[in-house]
Order: sequence, then structure tokens, then C-alpha cells
Amino acid sequence: MAVSTPLRDCQAWKDAGLPLSTPSNEACKLFDATLTQYVTWTNDAALGGIEGCLAKLKAADPTFAMGHAIANGLVLIGTGSSVRLDRELALAVRNMVEMSKAQPLTPRERLHVSAVEAFAKGNFPGACELWEQILRDHPTDMLALKFSHDAYFYLGYQEQMRDSAARVYPFWTPGVPLSSYVKGIYSFGLMETNLYDQAEKLAKEALSVTPTDAWSVHTVAHIHEMKAEVKAGLDFMQHSEAHWKGSDMLACHNYWHWALYLIEKGEYEAALTIYDDHILPSLRASGAMLDVVDSCSMLYRLQMEGVSVGERWRDVLPVTREHSRDHILLFNDAHFLMASLGARDAQTTQELLTTLQEASESPGENCQHRLARDVGLPLCQALVEADRGNPDRVLELLLPIRYRIVQIGGSNAQRDVFSQLLIHAALQCTSGPHRNLARSLLMERDALKPNSPLTERLMRKAAAVHLLQ
Repeated sequence: MAVSTPLRDCQAWKDAGLPLSTPSNEACKLFDATLTQYVTWTNDAALGGIEGCLAKLKAADPTFAMGHAIANGLVLIGTGSSVRLDRELALAVRNMVEMSKAQPLTPRERLHVSAVEAFAKGNFPGACELWEQILRDHPTDMLALKFSHDAYFYLGYQEQMRDSAARVYPFWTPGVPLSSYVKGIYSFGLMETNLYDQAEKLAKEALSVTPTDAWSVHTVAHIHEMKAEVKAGLDFMQHSEAHWKGSDMLACHNYWHWALYLIEKGEYEAALTIYDDHILPSLRASGAMLDVVDSCSMLYRLQMEGVSVGERWRDVLPVTREHSRDHILLFNDAHFLMASLGARDAQTTQELLTTLQEASESPGENCQHRLARDVGLPLCQALVEADRGNPDRVLELLLPIRYRIVQIGGSNAQRDVFSQLLIHAALQCTSGPHRNLARSLLMERDALKPNSPLTERLMRKAAAVHLLQ
């Protein structure tokens, strides 16, 4: 992704109504370069990559409050580090807050600092409220829009994610830098609230302006997936690959969507080829949480389909094991657990469950820890019981929380792995009521995603089980 417009200096940010409290034009330009890469899902070599830009930004003005806000915010929003376990990050957040108190910042900048501090404490809803305050007065503040969008995603706040973008969308006219990417952000919120036609129209408008917008490609792929349009989805991914595969932060996830179409069709070897050629190499290179959960989710789905994944869990485990005590996102925890179970690492499995229990009992404002008791722990225990071959127990754990799993975050497509787990468990049960439950769940799934090959396969299996028993 080459930058098409000059990076904004102090005056340009002021002219945009978003003044930055620094005398350094270089710091302002590097802030813009970092923000641009975050929004476009790239580490642009022409800009020096995100880490390179942040290092130069801090050198250009070590006391630049918004420089510290974006640097700390990006680490936190990546959900791979927490102030609870990472002393360096905790110190960086504390220094940011103290530094901001000693400077004459604008109200907008102070809200940014407070929002990052709230997010660091695990108070995601509180952080979103602060970013929304910014957007009410400064609707073209991209950092507030993107940070809130990601936080809503982690919270499972689908309507809020959509409406946050809807409120500011009219202000993002074509002359505003990064305006086409706002279409992609808004389209994703529309898609997650099942407004597929509106979402697809907006995403394709974005792609007509910026064909390399990997997020809009992802949204269109997502729409085809949720509508079980397998052929259309595969065709779209193949035809657009040349554009989106250059997005080093999202290419792996788009390949993951491609692989899900192949799993839908029952083309397991082709899906494993995508895993081996694209998803696993990306995981090894980045260690990014999105690549981690994609790897775990894909292998788990294949296992539920009865496919042997060989020793692939062993490749994932060294990455997930390092995060077994994090408990930043329950969504991540469940996927880490898939890896330790798949790799038969009982020690890591127990460590994750024990420390998650401890986190659920800890005081404070961390929203994920509060949710762990009622949703996170039953979900994780269900994964353990499935691994032990106790399908009836899986149903006892999952049925009461199935409509709350959205609260752990992730997209509809990502959380579908848990819906599939519920169905597979019901199919394996021996009692009559649970066999009938499998049939009911599949009818429900068919109504939501008609013509799904995966659903049809499971329906045939359910019919065979019913006849045999």
C-alpha cells in the first residue's frame, strides 16, 4: 500500500480540526504514517513499518502525548500483552498518563489518553464511551473510530460497532484522508448485524476506490460465507487475491475465510494446503492473535469433521502456551485451550483453566474477568468435556450460554465454531432427547444458512444416527 497523499504535518492536522500538541512536524507525520498502516492493515516498507514509525515518532518528540496514546493503544488492541503481566507495558501506560497531566493538551487528546488507560485496565466499555465522546465533537478522528470499532468487536457489541460508524459516516467525504476505509469499517458492522445487502454494496464501493482494501475484501468474503454462497465466495477470493494478499496483517485471515469455503464443500485436503502454505507460515512469522485464533479454529473445525490434522497442533502450541495466563480476551482463551487439548498438553490446559478461574474471582473493572464465571469457564469446560468424549456434558454446559457466547467477541463466522461444537456434541449423544436436539439445531442452522453443504452433511449424519438408534 503506497501512500497516495502527503503525510500530515502540524498545520494539516490543525486544518483538519484535529490539532496535535507537539511542535514537531516530523512527529505529526509519523503519527499519520502509523495511523495509516493501522487502518489499512499493512506494515508498509515505504513508511518504515508500524514499529519503525513508532520508534522514530518517540525520538522526534518523546513527550508527544498522542504518540504515546497510539503506541500503547496498538499494543493493547492487539490483545497479545496486558499491563497485568507485562511490566514494560504497564510502565509505558503509567508514564503516558503522568506525562499527559503535566502538559497543556486539548480535551480531545486527554480523552484519548483516558480511553487507552481504561482499555489497559480491561474496562473496554468505559474506553468506548470515551472514544465516542471524541467522535461526537470530532467525527473524523480516525484513531477514535478504529479503536472503538475494535473494542466493540471484542465485546460482541455488534449494533454499537455498526452505529458508531453510521454516526460519523456522513462526515467522511472523499477529500478526507482514509475515507474509503471508513466504508469498509461501516460495512463490517452492517454485515455483523445481518444487513448483508447494504454491507456488500458499501464494501464494493470501498473496493472501487481502493482495490487493496483487505478489510472490505474480508467483509465481502464474510457475507458470502454467512449466506452459504460457497461458489461465489471462492470465485471472489480467487479473483481478488492479487489485491489483498499484500496486506500482511489481514492476508492470513482472508486465506482463513477461503479455507472455510473449502471445508464447507468437504474439500479438506485443499483446506489443509491453504493452512500449510499460508496460515501456519503467517502464524510463525507474526505471532499475532488473529493468526493464532485462525489457526486454532481451523484445525478444530477440521477435527470435528473427522479429519486428521496430524502433528499440526504441535506447531501452534508454542505460541499459545506463552499466552495461557494472559486472560485478556475470553475468545482468545477458548482458542488457546483448543491448542493445548489438541497437542495433549495437560499441564498447559490445567494452567489455563486454573488461572482463568482465579481471574474470574478477582476484583476490579476488567469486563472479561467478570464475564469469565458465567460464560468463559463453562465454554472452556465444554471444550474439555468434548475432548474427553462426554457429549452429554458438553450440551449441559453449552446450552444455557449459547446465546451469550456473542459476549466473548469475535465475528459471527468466528464464533460459528462453537455452534458446530454444540451440534456435533448433540449428534454424539445417546439419549433420545439429545438426538432430537441435534435435529432441531440443524433445522435452525438450515433456516439461517440455506443450501450450506456442511449443514447438509450433518443432516445426513443426524438421519443415519436416528435410524441406527
